[in-house]
Amino acid sequence: MLPFSRFEARTILKLSGPIVLAQLTQTLMYFVDTVMAGRYSAVDMAAIAVASGLWLPVVLTMQGLILALTPIVAQYYGNNQHKPVTHFTVQAMYLAMSLAAVLFVVMLFVYIPIDLLQMEAELRQKSLDYLYYVSFGLFPAAGYMVMRSFFEGVGNTKASMWISFVGILVNIPANYIFIYGKLGMPAMGGAGCGVATALVFVAMFSAMMIYGWFNKAARKYRQHPESYRVNLKDCWQIITIGTPIAFSLFFEVTLFACIPLAIVHLGPIMVAGQQIAQNYSAIVFMLPLSLGMATTIRVGHLVGQRNLNELKKAISTAVILAMTMSFVIVTCTFLFRYKIAGLYSPNPTVISLAGSLLIMACFYQLSDAIQVVSACALRGLKHTKPVFFITLISYWPIGFGLGAILGLTDWIVPAMGPHGFWIGIIAGLTVAAVLMAYTLIKTLKRLENEGIATATAAN
Repeated sequence: MLPFSRFEARTILKLSGPIVLAQLTQTLMYFVDTVMAGRYSAVDMAAIAVASGLWLPVVLTMQGLILALTPIVAQYYGNNQHKPVTHFTVQAMYLAMSLAAVLFVVMLFVYIPIDLLQMEAELRQKSLDYLYYVSFGLFPAAGYMVMRSFFEGVGNTKASMWISFVGILVNIPANYIFIYGKLGMPAMGGAGCGVATALVFVAMFSAMMIYGWFNKAARKYRQHPESYRVNLKDCWQIITIGTPIAFSLFFEVTLFACIPLAIVHLGPIMVAGQQIAQNYSAIVFMLPLSLGMATTIRVGHLVGQRNLNELKKAISTAVILAMTMSFVIVTCTFLFRYKIAGLYSPNPTVISLAGSLLIMACFYQLSDAIQVVSACALRGLKHTKPVFFITLISYWPIGFGLGAILGLTDWIVPAMGPHGFWIGIIAGLTVAAVLMAYTLIKTLKRLENEGIATATAAN
């Protein structure tokens, strides 16, 4: 039986509380986009689903690389070293802006994969319009992610919570103005969500910089670093830790995001139903993810303090909390599935399809909770390479591969459409949970045998 510590539970929940609110608020923005575009038309909702299949992997891959800053900062913070925190934050900002520039150029050619999909002309154009406008938010998004990783690394998780509220306050009126054509603006439909999202990133980055300037606890990190030059060695350290995280997020996000692209030829109704189930799943996933992000911070602090016993208690406590949370999510999802679907769309066919998919979503909640907390604990240890290989194997050959066979072919059973893909998701996440838990246990045993300072330095 896993050991449970009330002290660690309080500490992790205290860290995760603001993160939960921040993550839910940010995910709520996608919920607002989907609902407001869905009320405009089913085609606009489908356009957001298709565009998100390309946009989300791009922005979350960028976020994954930047997330390397959190465990780096957390370990220096745990060891009470302030100057390296400022230095690595500056280097992470250089990397983030460089990556944003590369991705912005890539987004100029997004019509190439869009043209490969078999979709209606109106749906294609609306998807391209959304992607064009939202790409202008890459630079402020990169800056916001760096500052958020810094604050979370030093244990200040409230910063992202308050700034996320700024985001939702900008998102709702901006959507209303640009989707429906208010205050003299043209009615842009789903493409208006792209404009609103770009404006949200600008607002959140600006608010985060203002918060950092006036926050008293951040004053000791506002000191000038020894040099503002790009340090290739330290940038490479961020890349080494962050690249596996980035690809892990990419593999997981594309497992979900590519499903609308794969079934777009089945029509807007199928895509809309899939989008509802996918969007809701993303919202509830924020709960175990936030717990995992808090685990990364706590693990980083304990590694900096060289406290192995408390480290093991913290990780096992986080896993127990995540498992408990998953049972609550399953119960609520099953009981209220059709009411949840009805919040997104008034179309009975769409509601029926989404409700059936939400039942399937119940089957992977436990696996998802275990794998995300385990992966985040490994991230806090700066042991990220195994996570890359596990997510690659679990999410694509197993998850998407099996899903495509069941959903689009008659090889095993008659083509199941989106339901087949969700069976693949269940299988992929289950494999990921088993492998992540095994890797984490093995890593902790190695830390115990070799000593925490030596083992973590080797990673």
